[in-house]
Order: sequence, then structure tokens, then C-alpha cells
Amino acid sequence: MGENSFVTAAPPPSSEKASAIDDALLKQFFAEVSEVERDNEVIRILSCFKLNPFEYLNLSFDSSIDEVKKQYRKLSLLVHPDKCKHPQAKEAFGALAKAQQLLLDQQERDYILSQVVAAKEELRSKWKKQLKKDTASKLKSLVTEGKYDQEHEQSEEFQQQLKLKVREILTDQEWRRRKMAMRISEEEGRLKKDEEETKEMWKRKREHEEQWEGTRENRVSSWRDFMKGGKKAKKGEIRPPKLKTEDPNKSYVQRPVKRG
Repeated sequence: MGENSFVTAAPPPSSEKASAIDDALLKQFFAEVSEVERDNEVIRILSCFKLNPFEYLNLSFDSSIDEVKKQYRKLSLLVHPDKCKHPQAKEAFGALAKAQQLLLDQQERDYILSQVVAAKEELRSKWKKQLKKDTASKLKSLVTEGKYDQEHEQSEEFQQQLKLKVREILTDQEWRRRKMAMRISEEEGRLKKDEEETKEMWKRKREHEEQWEGTRENRVSSWRDFMKGGKKAKKGEIRPPKLKTEDPNKSYVQRPVKRG
């Protein structure tokens, strides 16, 4: 080969070609998947912790958005009700869809990752306490300038502990959220009841006032009749007899008589 000869580097595959390669690999994968493997995946999905979407998609907490989409596509095709005969395939398929939706929602994703950070900090604190008791491990951590700690966090043991700790924190947060929602609901119910009682009180008061106003003419008329006929007995009315003041029994007190 001459001095001026060179090898031209192959251009990187375009996005369309890459997508076609992925599709071909997926088809090959599903062609080799048995019905038992599909059923096992349905069982795995339905046994996942409900508050952790990463667990549904079988992804680590540091997975990217693209990895989430790619994994969802793979698993959703695996348990799709049209391809999987498991009676709960539809339920598993829906759980995957909801998990992807949560992880693509920036607010929901940030919330979950904040709980992951809290879980890591708690496990790191526990790890440091263990190092203080174990002199050899403490020296190894100092000598390796933190690499020993990094290796520990990348270990399968730590990842399993992290998974369980995240479950614990998410469960606690969800319980607090539900408890707060219950209190808010109870307070709203109390306020609504007070409002209804107040409305009912004003309604009764208004009806009483209307009734009182409605009988006003009757009351005025009765009073006028009383004033006019106060000294005369109405027809058919029996009035007690007047007794003289010198009556020794004095069963009745004689009304005073106005004199000129």
C-alpha cells in the first residue's frame, strides 16, 4: 500500500438504519421467546412494587429517557394481549404503560429520583458507621480514595438494599400523602356541613319572618277587635260575673270603673 493511500472510515449508521436494526433484533428476539417466558414476564410485572415505575420496566434508577422508551417497547410487545395468552396480560400491559408515563413526566420522575437520593444518603450513612467499626475496611476506603465506597455502591448487594430502601421511603411518603388527603377531605366535609347548617338556619329564619309578616293583618285586626269590643262580650261569649267590692268572698276582682 502506498504512502498516500488511506482507508476511508465507514460513515455512522443513520437514525433510520439504526431503527431498522433495532426492529430486526426485536423480531429475532420475539421469535425465540416462548409462551412460558411471556407468562413469566406477566407474573414479574404484576408482582412489582406499585409505587416504583423503574421496577415495572426492570430498569436501574439512573436509566435515561431513551432507555425507558426502548425498554417499554420491548416489554410491552412481550406481554401484549394479542401475543401473550396469559389471562392477566392486559393488566400487565397497562401497568407498563403507566410506568412509562410516570417516568416521561418530568415532575413525577424528579419526585421518584429525589426519594432515591434520600435512600442512598441513608444507606451511605449506615455504611460509614459500619466502616468505623471495621478498621480494615476503613483503611481500605482511605487508601483507595473513595474507590472502595464506589465499588460498594455498584455492588449487587447495595443495589438490592437501595431497591428495598426506596420501597420503604415511597411507602412512607404515600401513607403520609393519603393521610393528609383524608384530613383535607374531612375538613372539607366539616366546612360543607357547617355551610349547609347555616343555610338551613337562615332559611328557617326567613320562613318564620315571612309567616309572621303574613299573619300581620290578622294580628292587627284581632287587636282592633279587642280594643273595640273590650267592654262588650262577643255574641255567644260567656264572661265571668262582676262582683261588688263588698262581696265577702271576693272570688273575682272587680275591674276599675272610670268615673267622670
